[in-house]
Amino acid sequence: MEKMTNVKALAFILEKEKNLPTEVVDKIKAMKASYEKKAENKKPTATQKENQSYKDEILTTLKALNKPVTVTDIQNASASLKAISNQRVSALLKLLKDDGSVVKTIDKKKSYFALAETSSDKDTDETADNVESADVE
Repeated sequence: MEKMTNVKALAFILEKEKNLPTEVVDKIKAMKASYEKKAENKKPTATQKENQSYKDEILTTLKALNKPVTVTDIQNASASLKAISNQRVSALLKLLKDDGSVVKTIDKKKSYFALAETSSDKDTDETADNVESADVE
């Protein structure tokens, strides 16, 4: 379920309640516009910027390692990631997993992370499979 924001709540009220007094409708519209304006001007915090650079480093490291690895392996492969805690790296990996950039597999109670296949990777694999099957026939 999507998070109920103030903008969504106010839009819902305006949509569902047709018999509100005009001054209430005007006030709700003004509040909604104010919230929308605040959302447009939001800039990432310093921590969010720092986390983004760490996420980029994690993706670069996973690409270089080119196999499923543990959090410790990722940290050992990158000097900048070694400087932060493994809990923070785990949290960043969870964010990357949630947005589909990374795949997590669990083997014997140990988590392994690898880059998710992109659609171009799948197309290349399918083409290679088709070539192999054509050779067999």
